[in-house]
Amino acid sequence: MELGIYTFGDISDGDDAAVTLRHVLERVRLAEEVGLDYVGIGEHHRPEYAVSSPATVISAALAQTSRIHVGSAVTVLSTEDPVRVYQQFATMDAFSGGRAELLAGRGSFIESYPLFGAELEDYDDLYDEKVVLLLALDDAGALDEAITWRGRFRPDLTDAVVLPRPADVAGRGRHLNVAVATGGNPQSSVRAALLGLPINYAIIGGRPAQFAPLADLYRREFRARAAFPTAQPAVTLSGFGFVGEDSGSARETFYPYWHRSMTAISRERGFAAPNRITFDATAAPDGAYAVGSPQEVAAKIVRTHRAVGHTRQIFQMDVAGVPQVEQLRAIERLGTQVRPLVEAALAEGSPAAQA
Repeated sequence: MELGIYTFGDISDGDDAAVTLRHVLERVRLAEEVGLDYVGIGEHHRPEYAVSSPATVISAALAQTSRIHVGSAVTVLSTEDPVRVYQQFATMDAFSGGRAELLAGRGSFIESYPLFGAELEDYDDLYDEKVVLLLALDDAGALDEAITWRGRFRPDLTDAVVLPRPADVAGRGRHLNVAVATGGNPQSSVRAALLGLPINYAIIGGRPAQFAPLADLYRREFRARAAFPTAQPAVTLSGFGFVGEDSGSARETFYPYWHRSMTAISRERGFAAPNRITFDATAAPDGAYAVGSPQEVAAKIVRTHRAVGHTRQIFQMDVAGVPQVEQLRAIERLGTQVRPLVEAALAEGSPAAQA
């Protein structure tokens, strides 16, 4: 079971984007120091977030670390050029020795569409075509071949050689580490399986156990594909999390920032504003939020693993700009206290689904 964190570069009160970006890199370095496996860096084009170009920040993070994997969370592929995305991530993967990861998604906000000249009416078609092109580029790169491509949303490619190549990694060859992000759509689970890609389920509410049928569907479809005899399905769960010294301090620290963010989004989208009752219910033992003491967070991870069988779980701790000092403490607890508890529980051989 891998553990990690992810961020969109939420800007804290009194800070600016420059300070926030330096804080993001500090958190990546600490995550590696305390033994975490992964840091995801997301993409937004809004004033409350510092990261609009995740590849740039990922590159800096990889250059400052030596072991931990760092990836996008997500790259809004619908409004990107897959050729350029391939080049960026192949470059990072090459110099980092295979530690760059690309999580492809549609995005939860729409600002990038008008910004980059994409039409919302093409929302699904853009993503579908660009995922296929990205994977075609990846296959051509792994075979050291040129690519010819015809599509709707970018100029044609004719015998194009797209460079550089990713790192040559045992078990992966010169392929990028690409995964698909989804919020819980069954069709997305099937599509990820058909493409032979890992999947990331974003859990923003409810109960993590509700994702067990989707994860099972993904694994069944994946294993039914004869085209991927050596590949293995891989499931990541992502959502809010915060590790405090105890349950009360964790919730009191995290709640005001969660409430600020959720209230703003709810007003923007015409939803009812959330409240403390909603938060506490979702932070309960069977809820989606892993906010609590090290023992509580570890127990929730293990409980979720037994229900869903995922291979990685990552947490957003910086929602609405939780102060850096609090985030650093929470990251340290995740690595030094939560991780050993999770490993010990899973090593006992208790029944758990296999991802």
